[in-house]
Amino acid sequence: MSRTQYETDPVAEDDVTEIKFTKMHGAGNDYVYVDGFTQKLPSDLEQLAIAMSHRRFGVGGDGIIAILPSDHADARMRMFNADGSESEMCGNGIRCVAKYVHDSGIARKPSLAIETGAGVLKLELQVQNGNVDQVTVDMGKPRLLAAEIPTTLESADQQVVNHKLEYKGHTLFGTCVSMGNPHCVIFVPEATDELVLGIGPLIEKDERFPKRTNVEFVEVLASGEVRQRTWERGSGETWACGTGASAVCVAGVLTGRTDRKILNHLTGGDLMLHWDEASGHVFMTGPAVEVFTGNYNYK
Repeated sequence: MSRTQYETDPVAEDDVTEIKFTKMHGAGNDYVYVDGFTQKLPSDLEQLAIAMSHRRFGVGGDGIIAILPSDHADARMRMFNADGSESEMCGNGIRCVAKYVHDSGIARKPSLAIETGAGVLKLELQVQNGNVDQVTVDMGKPRLLAAEIPTTLESADQQVVNHKLEYKGHTLFGTCVSMGNPHCVIFVPEATDELVLGIGPLIEKDERFPKRTNVEFVEVLASGEVRQRTWERGSGETWACGTGASAVCVAGVLTGRTDRKILNHLTGGDLMLHWDEASGHVFMTGPAVEVFTGNYNYK
């Protein structure tokens, strides 16, 4: 399939009235994907994300992801949350980017490299009947020092493991991990609405997380199995979070609660995680699903 590469610098909003998009999800973590290879995208992607993500007045999604040409990889992704803020990476989103890049013919091969705000990541594709079904992502090494996350819960050169947190009468213990974006993982007996919807936003915007943070509330079902709910920075509760699931795998090991290989049940589906001891990398395997395509009039 022949495709034309446009410049990664998008043109002015006034030059764009209709945007082709593809709605996809990874384990229920749904985004609107816009192709910067075959069309020119507006300069204000932040405002586009707010408009397209609205579940009543737009297409609906946890945000938008722009798929762009890259000088360093098969494609580049830029991910914007539903509130317009840009994030470094999205684990579920990058699997769908890989599916789009393969299935649409940008790079039809079994292994891909995708450039993100957290670096270039490598992906292995499982193909069924010519289309991608599952993707394994090398999420890289977790960053564990407070300065790398970033958080001021501990001194810059210390890890944040089982740190005591108190919000609205709840005493919780957070373990902080960066998978290219910040996460605070909290193991609880039950991930209730009171915690996820009530406490999650408070932790996200706690001043001790200078770039805000994603928050995972996790129930340990067995040493190799957990259940996760996520309050996602800039989007609220999402049905899945791939970087969050990776952080949960790491936090489970750091706190002695889980094995290095786990099955993670998220609201929208299951992910397999493995924190490889030899390489130090986290590997995530999960689905990538196309829902529908369409045209969006953006003014």
